[in-house]
Amino acid sequence: MLTGILFALFAGLTLGLYALPEKFTKDFEFENTWGLFFAINMLIVPPLAAFVFVDGLGEIVTSLPLKVLWGMAIGGILWGVGVMMWGKAINYVGLSLGFSIFIGTVILVGSLIPFAVNGLPENNVFLTILAGIVVVLFGVIFNGKAGMLREKEGLSEKKSMFTGILIAIIGGLLATGFSYANAVGGEAISLASEAQGNASWVASVIIMLIIYLSGALFVIPYFVIQLSKKSLWAKFSTAALGKNIGLASIMAVLNFVAGVAFAYSAYLLGKIGGTVGYAIYNAVSVGVAMFSGLITGEWQSASGVAKRYLYMGLAAMITGVVLIALGNSF
Repeated sequence: MLTGILFALFAGLTLGLYALPEKFTKDFEFENTWGLFFAINMLIVPPLAAFVFVDGLGEIVTSLPLKVLWGMAIGGILWGVGVMMWGKAINYVGLSLGFSIFIGTVILVGSLIPFAVNGLPENNVFLTILAGIVVVLFGVIFNGKAGMLREKEGLSEKKSMFTGILIAIIGGLLATGFSYANAVGGEAISLASEAQGNASWVASVIIMLIIYLSGALFVIPYFVIQLSKKSLWAKFSTAALGKNIGLASIMAVLNFVAGVAFAYSAYLLGKIGGTVGYAIYNAVSVGVAMFSGLITGEWQSASGVAKRYLYMGLAAMITGVVLIALGNSF
């Protein structure tokens, strides 16, 4: 159990840091930065990782039942739409608040999905985990309040705090397709991968490959259309292109590694690992992202009341994760 929790914590750390390099790109609009990131993240990194680490990939995929592949593909597409909206939300409301609202929504819904797929655990386990998820909900509410106060104080440079929060919530709901895809395909892929002589963690690379390629079916065409519609292709001719590609590549690798580490943590944590690992993974990412937002000055001039709500939200999320982990220990 300890190893699984450590992998979930590592996954949360890398996910919380992945969007930070976006702040340092130059001469790019939102569509340029995130379009480049998603192209690398979904079309380059997963196939490259599978080529390097997976033996018998073709045999593994063809051995999977069609209902597993379809379930993972649908979940991956929904996740792709959700993470695209996540990037948009960060553009509206900033890194710390965008992460907290989006991930809070993901935890609330995504943590329950494995129960729907795999069945409910014992009552004491389920009720403890459910209590933790409710506490996380309070964290989402507190962070939303912090954002609204920040807007009223005239400190937000974003277009609309309400719009950004709404985008983050809807994106979070759709992004729970990631949890569904992992719950549907995790066991079957693990068995097929180990049958080909792969180490147990390699199955996580295959799971992410299917999810990320499925997500690309929506995300990549969306950004191609947006770049064309807004005449932004010329922005890629900037002298900062090399630097921006490097930053987008760091984002892509961190994001993919986070997904692989989560999938492996869910495997190690056993029957309810999809719930426990998912909650820990996402909540830790919020804490890391909020800390990153604070040290990069997003909340530097905010009032003490706004910051207090922000800290209360973080404390609630941490408390909720502790309760969820406690439920797993039962």
